[in-house]
Amino acid sequence: AETLITLAQAAQAALSEESGDGTPCALDLVGESVGRLERLARIDPDMETLANEGQVLLEQVSDLARSVQDYADQLEFNPERLVEVEDRLELIANLKRKYGDTIAQINAFGERAQRELDELTNWEVRTADLEREEEALLRAIGNLAAELTAQRQAAGEQLARQVEKELRDLRMERAQFGVAVEQRENGEGAFLPDGRRVAFDSTGVDHVEFMISANPGEPLKPMARVASGGETARLMLALKSVLTYADATPTLIFDEIDQGIGGRVGSVVGQKLWMLTNSLPRLTNGSEQGTKRSKKAAPPPPSDGVSHQVLCITHLPQLAAFGDQHFTVNKRVITEQGMERTSTVVTQLDSGQRIEELMQMLGASSEAGRRSVEEMINDVQKVKSGKVKAA
Repeated sequence: AETLITLAQAAQAALSEESGDGTPCALDLVGESVGRLERLARIDPDMETLANEGQVLLEQVSDLARSVQDYADQLEFNPERLVEVEDRLELIANLKRKYGDTIAQINAFGERAQRELDELTNWEVRTADLEREEEALLRAIGNLAAELTAQRQAAGEQLARQVEKELRDLRMERAQFGVAVEQRENGEGAFLPDGRRVAFDSTGVDHVEFMISANPGEPLKPMARVASGGETARLMLALKSVLTYADATPTLIFDEIDQGIGGRVGSVVGQKLWMLTNSLPRLTNGSEQGTKRSKKAAPPPPSDGVSHQVLCITHLPQLAAFGDQHFTVNKRVITEQGMERTSTVVTQLDSGQRIEELMQMLGASSEAGRRSVEEMINDVQKVKSGKVKAA
């Protein structure tokens, strides 16, 4: 504003005011020139046009001088306002360097910062809101988890009945099986409908454990505490038999599963182990079970179930007869560089060798013993082909 006023006043002075050193202004110079043109026009009429144009120019210069004066008069010089504007421009430049290239970006940053400041300023209110939201979510989790718990308890009871049925077939008639579904107290956990607060994770609020009592009068104990290897193996077989369609484990290994059982039960165990290797539905209510085809058996009907590879280490011929492949494991002493050492040799048997091995396992060496083994193998093939009902 100060510069504008100075320039306007200088222009107005040059147009209509005489300078201090006596230099005439533009209006005086034009007026003097117009007067001379008028005298010329009185002498020479041809100059009258120029004299008229000079008069017009004189009026224009006079109007211009007044307009410049009016412009200068409306200008207001305020040093404080000037400082304020300059400071603001400098502030905007600094903000652009830090928070954005445009005023819109700077304003957006300011709004975000204000919201954060408001949250910090009102942290008590915000904390209370978050705590209410947390409690509502924990109650919702508890309600859903309670429904899941009820379903697990019902499924556990059904599983227990089915496993106990399998155990009876495996000569564990007095065994009891249960599924413990428990929760763990936690003061910061989910709210159950009964008011308890319990720990939870992505699977719910339950700690599920399989329980077993192998002998009458014994309380149910976690499976991990079952001492007998044979009982553990048979229990796992019972579980796998019931859960075969839910278990995608490709290979199952059973060791000492024949401990404490005889030939008849061994045949049942063999059937159940073999059934884990096929994906066909089992017999229910007198209907015939589908079977997995052995090399010489008729093809079974199709199935979409889950099948497993089963590896079983056994000394029981009735159980071994159900294998699709038969291997023997022997130890032998070999001499290398004058020193003896023991090595383990695994040998796959052909059909003839298998008969000899089963005879040896059966303790039979006569021709009658051979016929017994061949009959046992034939009975197994009938089960596998579906001609005989499986256990």
